[in-house]
Amino acid sequence: MERRILGAALEVSALGLGCMGMSEFYGPGDEAESISVIHRAIALGVNFFDTADMYGPFTNERLVGQALQGRRDEVVLATKFGNERRADGSWIGINGRPEYVVAACDASLERLGVDVIDLYYQHRVDQSVPIEETVGAMASLVDAGKVRHLGLSEASAATIRRAHGVHPITALQTEWSLWSREVEVNGVLETTRDLGIGFVPYSPLGRGFLAGNFPKADDLPEDDFRRYLPRLIGDAYDANLGIVAAVEAVATRLGVTAAQVALAWVLAQGADVVPIPGTKRLSYLEQNVAATAVVLDEEALALLEEAAPPRAAVGERYADMSRIDR
Repeated sequence: MERRILGAALEVSALGLGCMGMSEFYGPGDEAESISVIHRAIALGVNFFDTADMYGPFTNERLVGQALQGRRDEVVLATKFGNERRADGSWIGINGRPEYVVAACDASLERLGVDVIDLYYQHRVDQSVPIEETVGAMASLVDAGKVRHLGLSEASAATIRRAHGVHPITALQTEWSLWSREVEVNGVLETTRDLGIGFVPYSPLGRGFLAGNFPKADDLPEDDFRRYLPRLIGDAYDANLGIVAAVEAVATRLGVTAAQVALAWVLAQGADVVPIPGTKRLSYLEQNVAATAVVLDEEALALLEEAAPPRAAVGERYADMSRIDR
């Protein structure tokens, strides 16, 4: 698989694997199958794996650590801190206090069963703590040899610049897809490229919606958080089907799947872009990896641009956008 560079020096596969859904948020998972997916991803050339302490909570890091046992030198391992939860899953809040940063990293290292984290993100910006203090604590982890590279997630352009002034930021992880193009117009993408920061889009398939044949919110399992996403509820769902129709039209013409078109569009946005579609199923993993070979011609790109320009999607990305640094 093609390799891309995040920041100045972090080389990763052009496509990563988001592991969140293996443990939570997208209905029940199967640990054995999830481990098989991770192993198959490595065999297919994927070496970039993404988790976070809050997934599960805490169980996803253990799962990923178990799956990568004996394979550590083959992979780039990313995890995140900042969305603080209790063991029972209840929400505490966003925490960017320096002492918490250090404690969270130590706990993640233990759960993952590794000595160093390749890419350590602040999962959400704590707007009650100056970003300089949080990133200063993250930088101390680099100095201590516990972390190799630093990242941010869902940070505004101004926050990114302030953070990068404290310590080089290697990657920004933020939602980016054909129905979430805000980063192209709010200064975030311009800022990352100006500073040489890599971009790691999560949910490049629009929570699965862009793959087509997506059920209405009420038909999803009770423990699937997409039941509550504004874009998938009521009139917004119907309005957003127009984007899916364009994706499906391109897919039919190219002889590929809608999911592969949606991923190919993200991959085509630049060599500094490394999407991390999540899946817990082997068939979807293989389909996603095959998308790296899909080439969108000018006609396809024009059709998608017309159907899904920035701000085309109806509804907010989350029910509560107050946790997003804007």
